[in-house]
Amino acid sequence: MIEAIGLTSIPRKEQPPAVDNVSFEAHTGRVTALLGAPGAGKTTALRLMLELQRGRGITYFRGRPLHRIPHPAHEVGVLLGDVPGHPARSVRGHLRMLCAASGVPARRADEVLEAVGLVSLRDERLGTLSRGMDRRLGLACALLPDPHTLVLDDPARGLAVGERRWLYDMLREHAAQGGTVLCSTADPKEAARFADHVVTLDGGRVVADQRAADFARTRLRPRVVVRSPHAARLSVLLAQRARSTQRSVEVVREGGNRLCVYGTTCAEVGETAFRNGIVVHQLADEVGDMGPGAGAGAEISTAQEPQSSSAAIDSQTGPDPEPEAAAALDSGLEPEFAPPVPGAGPEPEFAPLAPGSGPEPKFAPLAPGADPEPEFAPPAPEPEPPTLTPDSGTEPEAAAPALDCGPEPEPSAPAAAPAPAPAPEAVPAASTTLVPPQEAPADDTPQAAPSQQPTTPRPTTVALPPPVLVRPAPTPLRPVRYEIRRAAGVATGYIVGACVLAVSALTAVLLARIGHTPQPRLLAAWPVELPLPPAALGAGLLGALAFGDEFRHPALAVDRGTVPRRLGLLTAKLFVASLTALALAVLTVGCTAEVLYLVYGSELVALPADWPALTAGWLALVTGCAWAGVLAAGVFRSTTAGLAAVVAVPLLVVPAVHKMTEGLSARGPVPFAGRLKGGLPPRWPFGGEQHLEVLLRLLAQPVGGAMALSVLALLCAYAFTGLRSRVR
Repeated sequence: MIEAIGLTSIPRKEQPPAVDNVSFEAHTGRVTALLGAPGAGKTTALRLMLELQRGRGITYFRGRPLHRIPHPAHEVGVLLGDVPGHPARSVRGHLRMLCAASGVPARRADEVLEAVGLVSLRDERLGTLSRGMDRRLGLACALLPDPHTLVLDDPARGLAVGERRWLYDMLREHAAQGGTVLCSTADPKEAARFADHVVTLDGGRVVADQRAADFARTRLRPRVVVRSPHAARLSVLLAQRARSTQRSVEVVREGGNRLCVYGTTCAEVGETAFRNGIVVHQLADEVGDMGPGAGAGAEISTAQEPQSSSAAIDSQTGPDPEPEAAAALDSGLEPEFAPPVPGAGPEPEFAPLAPGSGPEPKFAPLAPGADPEPEFAPPAPEPEPPTLTPDSGTEPEAAAPALDCGPEPEPSAPAAAPAPAPAPEAVPAASTTLVPPQEAPADDTPQAAPSQQPTTPRPTTVALPPPVLVRPAPTPLRPVRYEIRRAAGVATGYIVGACVLAVSALTAVLLARIGHTPQPRLLAAWPVELPLPPAALGAGLLGALAFGDEFRHPALAVDRGTVPRRLGLLTAKLFVASLTALALAVLTVGCTAEVLYLVYGSELVALPADWPALTAGWLALVTGCAWAGVLAAGVFRSTTAGLAAVVAVPLLVVPAVHKMTEGLSARGPVPFAGRLKGGLPPRWPFGGEQHLEVLLRLLAQPVGGAMALSVLALLCAYAFTGLRSRVR
């Protein structure tokens, strides 16, 4: 069950809010339609319910708000627009990636593909799907974690008739299995056709909340549509025939030669046109929409345009209201519910006028033999009633029993008449005057007890609904598996790797032909003129794509807002990027060595003496570039920014680090790396001092130190942005 309470969006400048205090319920086992014209606030209401937009209000899904549910995808399946997946990813690959994010087995993807009828298209790319197939895929994504509730925003928009019928059958089947379905639509006929309950929005407010049968009876009205070049003449003839047969028929001209006739049939309209020789171009039965206010439960009067030739039939107006008003007064009905009668004068509020009895005071008991007091008598106030004096000079009556003034004292002399009150100023006839309380007389004559003035009610404090905060999407339940399927699901990584290997092999051959290139740079295909080797640039690009694709195609944030900045997802991306970078570094060296061996022989591929340190430095460089790309893309939310940060390391950071290390080395004869080593313990277990020396040499180099500082700075920036989003 869904229970939305007080959903209100934040207004923009001086405009009213798109959604204002919207409250409704969607029950389990039913399909609830959220109906409204474009701009009525349907999408805004759904986004507030799903906590995708800031505002006020709260929505309970089976008794819990969405941010209190540990795994929202297992409770609420969402379809808001098109599927935001990578266009080059296959249908099955996209669902398998979402299976890892939702923590369900991969075989669930094949099950939902069969349920939505996409088994034959499982190898198709997302960018090649039609509108109907994309909607099927979106429904499959929503059903993947087997949620209890489905929330869909106009899922049938742009679909053919057959696709709409299939979609609504799926929704009704889900509701029949015990689920809850909330679906927005702009077509009232569709809402009456597929929904069990209809909530109508107009101008950001709920104007009707009713069952589908009541909605169809109050909102939809059958009519006959006629197109004729003689529309004005036909409307007059239809009105004349309605008067002659004493039937309620309404004819509305909707511009041009189109007529809408309510209260008749196609056969009668066609016969009238045929008998009078009127040409008819179109004659069809339709179901007309009476507008959003028709479902509000109030009496709806059909408004006719000034230019339209609509006929108001006498039999439709009903009887004259004046006799009804007189009969209501004679029968003792409350004047509040009786129509006003001209010339009757002012009437008392809570007591009916008895014919011929003259004016009576307010709250006075009715005369003997008259009708009983009205059913809707005013509630008894706490203070005693004031003295009531009619303007006609009659004696004041005692207080009405309904006011519960307590038992009256018995008069000492039954024959004695009560003392008359002072006559007030002249007032119009049939009116009463409130007289201020007077001192009690000396005798025991019963008098109405004086009362106090009614106190002004204190303004009550209205509790505002809680604010709606946009929270990031949760971390995938299986982040490493999700990241592997995300990276391997598209051909971008394979294309980048192939280009890196090809460029590296060609560069190594050219450097060997030119000569004067050290062997380590020759194997890495790293010319002196380039800031980074092709393998490092490729690793940085693949790392930047890890977060860049998340922001460009937010598969994780389709139903929860922004891309998650959680430690689990970041760790998974760094781990997969490291594996990819290491594989790319090894393949690059192996490919260039093989090409050099085939072209120039074994002289250029001999193993150098300090190969452990060179290997460690090479792997650290490529891995650092991959990490820098991942962190920079996560901070700046762009693949281009991530790659630019990788390139900026050798161009901007390395010169600064080089100057710093030169300054530190110039202060003493011992190099900076030697001083770092001297500050540590001389003996390490298992020969750890050798590995430490290699690490210190890498950090002492300008490129190694610059890469380490860049990765550390980006990691701090990523942590800062994540904390700032949580504070917001």
